[in-house]
Amino acid sequence: MNRRDFIKAAGLAAGTLLTTGRCQRLTASETSPQKPNVLFILADDLGWADLGCYGSAFYETPNLDRLATQGMRFTDAYAACPVCSPTRASIMTGKYPSRLDTTDWFGAPQPDTVQRHWTRHKPLLPARYRDYLPHEEVTPAEALKKAAGYTTFFAGKWHLGEAEAYWPEHHGFDINKGGHNRGGPYGGKQYFSPYGNPRLEDGPDGEYLPLRLAEETAQFIEASQTKPFLAFLSFYKVHTPLMTTQELEEKYKKKREQMGLKPEWGQEGDRRVRLVQEHAVYAGMIEAMDTAVGIVLAKLAELGLDDRTIVFFTSDNGGLSTSEGHPTSNLPLRAGKGWLYEGGIRVPLIIKWPGVTRSGSVCSEPVTSTDYYPTILEMTGLPLRADQHCDGKSLVPLIKENRMTRGPIFWHYPHYGNQGGSPGAAVREGDWKLIEFFETNTLELYHLREDIGESRNLADLYPDKTNALFQKLRAFRRETDAKMPSANPASLSD
Repeated sequence: MNRRDFIKAAGLAAGTLLTTGRCQRLTASETSPQKPNVLFILADDLGWADLGCYGSAFYETPNLDRLATQGMRFTDAYAACPVCSPTRASIMTGKYPSRLDTTDWFGAPQPDTVQRHWTRHKPLLPARYRDYLPHEEVTPAEALKKAAGYTTFFAGKWHLGEAEAYWPEHHGFDINKGGHNRGGPYGGKQYFSPYGNPRLEDGPDGEYLPLRLAEETAQFIEASQTKPFLAFLSFYKVHTPLMTTQELEEKYKKKREQMGLKPEWGQEGDRRVRLVQEHAVYAGMIEAMDTAVGIVLAKLAELGLDDRTIVFFTSDNGGLSTSEGHPTSNLPLRAGKGWLYEGGIRVPLIIKWPGVTRSGSVCSEPVTSTDYYPTILEMTGLPLRADQHCDGKSLVPLIKENRMTRGPIFWHYPHYGNQGGSPGAAVREGDWKLIEFFETNTLELYHLREDIGESRNLADLYPDKTNALFQKLRAFRRETDAKMPSANPASLSD
């Protein structure tokens, strides 16, 4: 399919754009002559409630909804961080960001450069972080290539190192289409060609980036169909800038009017938070991303590869609701990207493992992004490496038998988020979640099964539970040598 046909299939008008501020068991390896293929699809800034299969009535995601009916949908899946680069590093290593010191998005201020940042008078200086993915870390691409001869491909957003030496081709990916240092499509016409991307050739004027990335992925799959492959499709969508086609914008403006939706706002700290999903441009961005997913899944079906290709779909953090256009609402979750509340860290996760996952199954066991690496290894019959993915646990027992002892999940974010979040840490164990805020030295305790919106702080009512979780959080910081923020002299002198 050529690029024009891709655009036509998506129902998009090229060249028109708008900018606004928890089975049956039969593994693929038992039924096919080669190891299963792996397709990992990662969205950027996509909120937990942004898909139809997760409850959205405004956004349209038929391809991802269909994928959910074919696989397992996770209700309590998490990103390792409320911002992008740390979560992406956790997927590539199976390690928590605090262990890697990759605790903020790459490009955020360091303690000695914060003087040029809007947080310069905040009470705390951010912890120093590493702004690249170390070469000594063995990525899933490197593991699958070395141990099983997989062909590996990357398309889209990387954002794991400024220098070219840290880009995908230097971390085990044979082909890199569009992955470089930037966290968004900030060159050229941004989401439309020409892209100004050093790892993606420009297409015809007005070509739409998500469809181009889908085309590149589909072409790789077709060229690699005779041997096992790992294809990592990492969308720039739905990160800012907020841009869609005029046709999609008009579609969702009409839908918004028909549904009688209007903006509603709440308050989170000093930020407004969107309470209704009704942003027409953002809705168009989501539909375009879903269309791109459909193109790749259709290619698998066309080539007869869908019965031996494992598919993951997830997001790198929660939806953007408190800043930069406030494009989505994460309700019933609280807050959004950049915050340690559920809206910032809980994400959609769908896994389809042909012959293993029960179609339309739903899992409510908490899991996190460090778990994907060991899961992929076990799915493909490769040995697990506790020295590498030491913070991840394979989800295979959960997928096969609906049983797994995951243990607590931790977050460490010693930074001020551009979206209003403040330095802190969190732990979830069972239904309980504790958040520690470093600036105020305060603790908040929530029971998520009864209070998914984190509206009732139970720390004073359950001091024993609060203390037990706090001690686990402190032990986690010691074990991972987590870096902490420090007092800001500029704030103390005010």
